Amino acid sequence: MASVTVSPKYQIVIPKEIRESMGIVSGQKVQITSYQGRIEVIPLKPMKAMRGFLQGIDTTVLREEERL
Repeated sequence: MASVTVSPKYQIVIPKEIRESMGIVSGQKVQITSYQGRIEVIPLKPMKAMRGFLQGIDTTVLREEERL
């Protein structure tokens, strides 16, 4: 677990090992949220990068028979 220091301008630096493991690059947008007493940083990915991430998912859905 890495720790960081908040600057006088309320800025933090994401440690290199975390940036690399999450694929965060300079200029990339992230979402910041507060959840159960902690701060979460979620990297946002462009829609083009999301293409194909559901490949191979099972799309069969069991449906009820039609009602009259």
